Amino acid sequence: MLQFLIRRLTGAVVIMFLIGAFTFFLFYTIPQDFAELACGKNCTPENIAVIRENLGLDKPITAQFWEFMGGIVTGRDFAVGHCPAPCLGVSFDSGDFVWESIIDRFPLTLSLTVGGLVIFLILGLGSGMLAAWKRGTPVDKFVSGASMVLSSFQIYFLGPIVLGLFVYSTGWMDSPKYTSISEDPVAWFTGMLIPWAVMATIFTAQYTRMARSTMIEQLQEEHVRTARAKGMRQRYVFFRYAWRGSLTPIVTILGMDLSALLTGAVVTEFTFDLAGVGRLAVDSSLTKDLPMTMGVMLFGAFFILLMNIIVDITYAYIDPRVRLA
Repeated sequence: MLQFLIRRLTGAVVIMFLIGAFTFFLFYTIPQDFAELACGKNCTPENIAVIRENLGLDKPITAQFWEFMGGIVTGRDFAVGHCPAPCLGVSFDSGDFVWESIIDRFPLTLSLTVGGLVIFLILGLGSGMLAAWKRGTPVDKFVSGASMVLSSFQIYFLGPIVLGLFVYSTGWMDSPKYTSISEDPVAWFTGMLIPWAVMATIFTAQYTRMARSTMIEQLQEEHVRTARAKGMRQRYVFFRYAWRGSLTPIVTILGMDLSALLTGAVVTEFTFDLAGVGRLAVDSSLTKDLPMTMGVMLFGAFFILLMNIIVDITYAYIDPRVRLA
């Protein structure tokens, strides 16, 4: 298992370096002067020259690349002060360090993702298993029909409906708002409840269908039929053999969905007017804040890699044969 982890972590470091190099040259080779963008409107040539020197833009592109990559590991010195590792540069728009801006927004995006994830996993997997257990019965038909209808909804469609019904028309709930869980756990929960409910509704439908189909498939496997033929209890066979076998495809999809939720929270945050990392990515693109855009891209790539590693480890736990692959 240790060798398996070392191989996966080594590969992740190499991939992260290649993504960093690709992102750097993609942005730094575009026909646009970084110093002019950083200087903004009504800027003099003297100011542009000072900014170019302070940002190291007067150096060869390879020297800039190694300074950028080295700054991620050891930090960098700018005219505005020392940027501690992992240093992703200085925002053209706010003048703040990019990493600090991302970390300030990340708790909201993480709360949004983890809260929705917990709800839709419990409801989706639970209802999917129930439908598989009660296959062919009215319970199965009701769960399957409801999941098909709900899976056709999107956040940008369902979100405004829920807001209009529960916030603006009836006033039963307050508008979504993020409060740190360490500051006020109750306000944190109530402020995120509507986004969680909308996300959970959509993803629950997808996971219900997936859990039902994988469980039915596993129940037809030869080793499950053999266990039944030996007289084992149906409930024991269901959870001991069929459930474990159905986890592999679910974990695969979950890893991709979680990465997408963390890095692609743009729609959810815009729908509910929440200022998370997704909103930061869009705002930085609109204002041509290139260091911030690069930082968010690298941050997203890091989490996609992290989720893939977690999925691989989960695979290895579920099926030890994966460790030898």
